[in-house]
Amino acid sequence: MKPVRKAVFPVAGLGTRFLPATKAVPKEMLPVVDKPLIQYAVDEARAAGIEQIIFVTGRGKNAIEDYFDIAYELESTLNERAKHDILATLDCTRLAPGNVAYIRQQEPLGLGHAVWCARDLIGDEPFAVLLADELLWNPAAPCLKQMREVYEAKGGNVIAVLEVPEEHTNRYGIVRPGAQDGVVTEVAGLVEKPKTGEAPSRLAAVGRYILQPDVFGILSTGQRGAGNEIQLTDAMAELIGRQPFHALTFTGDRHDCGDKAGYIQANIALALEREDIGPAVRAFIKTL
Repeated sequence: MKPVRKAVFPVAGLGTRFLPATKAVPKEMLPVVDKPLIQYAVDEARAAGIEQIIFVTGRGKNAIEDYFDIAYELESTLNERAKHDILATLDCTRLAPGNVAYIRQQEPLGLGHAVWCARDLIGDEPFAVLLADELLWNPAAPCLKQMREVYEAKGGNVIAVLEVPEEHTNRYGIVRPGAQDGVVTEVAGLVEKPKTGEAPSRLAAVGRYILQPDVFGILSTGQRGAGNEIQLTDAMAELIGRQPFHALTFTGDRHDCGDKAGYIQANIALALEREDIGPAVRAFIKTL
């Protein structure tokens, strides 16, 4: 069983739900407290032992590439002014030379298509996929690290899931569950955005995947699914029965930062955990 060394970050989306802000700023660069969303996802990947980061970008996403580059003028100025504590906050934005790659998704044909665009950079290795607008928060045991432990025990494919309300199952890829072992559930089937009342469970995929490279052969057919897009969920469903496939119920807090309310809630929740600003934010909330 090969280790998971590479991670794909599909970041080509238009971010229309956050217009007009995302007219000039990629949604992945919107800050939660003082770090952009994409940084939280990259930190999670690195904590799980990921060595190579692959961003699948689109037009207008240059800010992501600049963010993970070295800002010579800024760093030189901070160093000259002995602002070493501030300079240290930039450490997490530096990725090792040669360990980050960018590739364009020229057309918005769906998540499955975005992942397929990275096929030549992945090769024949298992890989992770992280959706940055899903902020899965557990600093002590990051989501992908939890998933890696399941992968090392079970092999095959692993996805992260959480239980969602019945009335929200039509928004997600939903698991048809098999045998259950604690927080690990065997995946007997996957349904992308089932009609209300037809979901096989309330276990919803929440933007974290460890997949075998066989999925690329399925995605290469270009088969369209929900929304007339090439759906990753549909391709994963075809792997079920061929390879081990399990779902990990994530232990931690989930913030849907693709939604305006969820994004605001994430800022509040993470701010309240901070020793430097938590008390001031808590005091303000009490005045509302």
